[in-house]
Amino acid sequence: MSKKTNVTFKAQQVTKRLLGALSDRAHDVVTNRYGLGKSTKKETLESIGQKYGITRERVRQIENHALLTIRKSDELKKEKESFDELEKVIHTMGCLVSEEELLAHISSDASVKNHIHFMLVIGDAFIHEKEDEHFHKTWCIDTDMASKIRVSLKKIYSSLSNEDLISDPDMVKSFLTYIEDVSDEFKSEEILKRWLSVSKKIKKNPLGEWGKTDSSNVSAKGIRDYAYLVIRKHGSPIHFREVAKAIEKVFGKKAHVATTHNELIKDKRFVLVGRGLYALTEWGYVRGVVKEVIQKLLEKNGPLPKDKIIDKVLKERYVKENTIIVNLQNPKFFKRMKDGTYSIL
Repeated sequence: MSKKTNVTFKAQQVTKRLLGALSDRAHDVVTNRYGLGKSTKKETLESIGQKYGITRERVRQIENHALLTIRKSDELKKEKESFDELEKVIHTMGCLVSEEELLAHISSDASVKNHIHFMLVIGDAFIHEKEDEHFHKTWCIDTDMASKIRVSLKKIYSSLSNEDLISDPDMVKSFLTYIEDVSDEFKSEEILKRWLSVSKKIKKNPLGEWGKTDSSNVSAKGIRDYAYLVIRKHGSPIHFREVAKAIEKVFGKKAHVATTHNELIKDKRFVLVGRGLYALTEWGYVRGVVKEVIQKLLEKNGPLPKDKIIDKVLKERYVKENTIIVNLQNPKFFKRMKDGTYSIL
């Protein structure tokens, strides 16, 4: 049973009729180059040249002449309806779409994908842009719009810092501010996210947040990066054992509890705020043991009464009040003033 596709025509039948305009050798070269036969493997110019005992450049000439022959053939004209339908598919997807997403949208079958790809190569309406430093391979049917989208993608990339992580709704909203002179019909969330995925410089992390591709927050590498994303998503201090469990659940990575704890201790992005509880430094937590937290608070605020100190320390550390009081009573570090406040010695 054949797999379902999102087009009404049979791509294999269309290309079979198109290839009918070619000589036997040209037919064989094109079939092997584009994976249109029993095998879906796309052969190289070298491998085909070895088969015929000719140079790779000669194979390229045969391929180019074969494509030109098909483009000028009556067979191509007869397939107009199928090519028009393929053009409409690209239009509904936003007029610009990555090759991978376009082919995956039409079919999950490798053979069908190859035949659709060949139709894209042959069709006059379809413009191909090769992969480069900024963008994935794409197909479009409107070069002006495609240019505007690429310019907008570069602008939004430039606006991001390496630390930025942006939710889907916020990323779409931000992207809209960079899109100029584009019809409202293409400003749906689905199409905007499809355009965003054309960029190689920005992408989603495993938690669905957008950022720079080369940021450790997006392309996480190692326990520390995974832990950061897990704790950030959690939104409040969490025990290192739970961090390890979350890493395995979300990222599918083996995270030993002891290893996770050690990595959290070493990284300045994390602050120990209680027994095994870790928070993010960026949340404003002060590093150090309770004594050091008190010292930093008094350095910043000057002498404070005991209840104020307790209140402020409890915002920084998950500890008992008595622990704070015991530290305050240490005469090596703190002095109780006549007015009842405490200061640093």
